[in-house]
Amino acid sequence: MKIFGHGYPAIDLKQARVLITGGGRGIGQATAHLFADRGADVVIADVDTAAATAAAAEIGARAYELDVRVREQWDRVLAELGGVDILVNNAGVMPAGAFLDEPEAVGHATMDINVWGLIHGMRAAVPGMIARGHGHVVNVASLAGKIPVPGLAVYNASKFAAVGLSAATRLEFAEHGVSVSAVLPSAVRTRLSSGMALGKGMPTVDPQDVAAAVVATCDSRRAEVTVPNYLGPVDLALAAAPESAVRLVRRLFDGDRALHPADTATRAEYEKQVRSITDK
Repeated sequence: MKIFGHGYPAIDLKQARVLITGGGRGIGQATAHLFADRGADVVIADVDTAAATAAAAEIGARAYELDVRVREQWDRVLAELGGVDILVNNAGVMPAGAFLDEPEAVGHATMDINVWGLIHGMRAAVPGMIARGHGHVVNVASLAGKIPVPGLAVYNASKFAAVGLSAATRLEFAEHGVSVSAVLPSAVRTRLSSGMALGKGMPTVDPQDVAAAVVATCDSRRAEVTVPNYLGPVDLALAAAPESAVRLVRRLFDGDRALHPADTATRAEYEKQVRSITDK
């Protein structure tokens, strides 16, 4: 078997089964398209079955209903699939607003989806990868997992957790031929950022840019990838800079924008959708 310089067994995408959570829209859907273009057997999972079914129909993939918060649903999907070669933990939510004003149920949902969704996914899928001696997990995190943002405190917490979880599990799984990569996008033009002011000094990318980074990790097996990649050392730069300088930079680039959306009606609609998840 061919071994890359990183030491992990190669995965031929034309013979690989890929499971993508949150695959009905945005980054997940773009990733599904790119894997399908590479010849992979793509499986789209989403809590929104209509979105998953529509997205799967576009590329001839399979669709499953999956609430990533529920371990039993993970086990059912993996049992029906008979295992996967690549797991893309992409499902996530991003509620915004002042920390003290956020309902507890929303905070719990954020942690359950953005953190426990990854934990459940890896615990369900990785044992099979280890048994086969190869596999790859991509956890779609965020630069908010390195850089704090006012108005996104619990989301920040969930993405910091995702980055740490990815790094630690990578060390545990490496000896078994299974790699874990964390992909950290900056602001992405998806439903999660709807109503927020993008640009204005904030690097902003499209779902297709993140999808390309996800697929690229299947070859590179890099531990951590930022999108755009030049932002890799930004957390170190912020940590080294005097706090007064950091505050100045934040003011220049409207660092509090998550506290005051540009389109309040559009943002309110997304926040309403997030709150509806807490009732499920």
